[in-house]
Parts: sequence; C-alpha cells; structure tokens
Amino acid sequence: MEEIANVKISDKTSNPAPLGLAGFGLTTILLNLHNVGLFPLDSMIMSMGLFYGGLAQIIVGIMEWKKDNTFGTAAFTSYGLFWISLIFIWVLPKFGLAEAPTAQAMGCYLGVWALFSFFLFLATFTMYKALQIVFALLFILFTLLSISNFTGNPLVRIIAGIVGITCGLSALYASMAQILNQYYNKSIMPLGLLTPPVKKIEAELA
Repeated sequence: MEEIANVKISDKTSNPAPLGLAGFGLTTILLNLHNVGLFPLDSMIMSMGLFYGGLAQIIVGIMEWKKDNTFGTAAFTSYGLFWISLIFIWVLPKFGLAEAPTAQAMGCYLGVWALFSFFLFLATFTMYKALQIVFALLFILFTLLSISNFTGNPLVRIIAGIVGITCGLSALYASMAQILNQYYNKSIMPLGLLTPPVKKIEAELA
C-alpha cells in the first residue's frame, strides 16, 4: 500500500510592507513640502512619484497578493497607481495629449481618493495603531486637498501640506519600526499592536 506524504509549504519570503510604506512616506513628504510652498513642482517630485511612490508600491502590492494579504494588495497597488496617474495628470497637458483638469475636476479626483482612504482606514482597526494614524492622516490630507481645489483657498492647501508631511513621517515610522523590531527581535519602535475584534469575540466565547 502506497503511503501518502503530507507536504507542508511555508512562506519564507520577506515582509514587503516596509518597502511600500517607505515609498509612500518619502514621496508624500516631498510632495507636501511643495504644498506648503518650500519649492516648486519639479522633476524631483515627479521622478520620486513615478518610481518610488508608484512602481515600488505596485511591486509591493503584487508581493502582498502572493502573501494572501487583501488589504496590502489593495492599498499598495492602488496608491502606487495613484502616484503614476497624478504624474500623468501633470505631464499629459504639457505634451498636448490632453487638456489640463479644472480645479473642480481635481477636487473630484482627490475627493474619491479621500473616500477610498476612509474605507481603508476602517480596516486598520484590526491591525495596529501606527497604521491607523497613517490612514487617518491620509484621509484628512485628501479631504483638505479636495477642499483646496474646490475653494481655491491657499491656506487650506498649506494646512493640507502640513498634514501630508505628518502623514508621510508616520508612514516612514511604521516602515522603519517593522524593520528594526524584526532585526532586534524586540519592540524598538512600538507599533501599537491590536487584537482583532473577531479574535476577542472568539476568546470570550471559548
């Protein structure tokens, strides 16, 4: 009689999230330094957005898909494509390939990203506090940028820039915390780990 061998396949690939969070964080910081008026919109921001904010996050999203992480797949892939789409919005009119969007159109564009970010923020209540802060600030950032485009108020844009810098720094913190905590094998930079509500309910019923 033939024996049937049980084969257990384990995932030995690394955690891609720190790369995605770093790409998002650094690119967000640079764009919002522009929003507060420190320097003009130039090739530095566009290049960073295209490659580190865009391409790197899409790669991370694919890696998260392989790890069966629906949130990571949706978030990193979507925001990677956000950066690429934003660059095309800036560049296409310069080549005469499309009309530049109106302020109202940009307000709608940023508004739907605010809505998307809000729903992802709701999902972070089952993860860790550092990620909650990132997505809460991101939702506020998109909302303020949308309002700024609809109203044309420069003060709102500056406030959005400050929120965006803080959001980028929080994403960078979450990225570096995961790297340092793993390699030091202790909580060097606390993430504020949470117990998912489903787990709590199961524990109470047990």
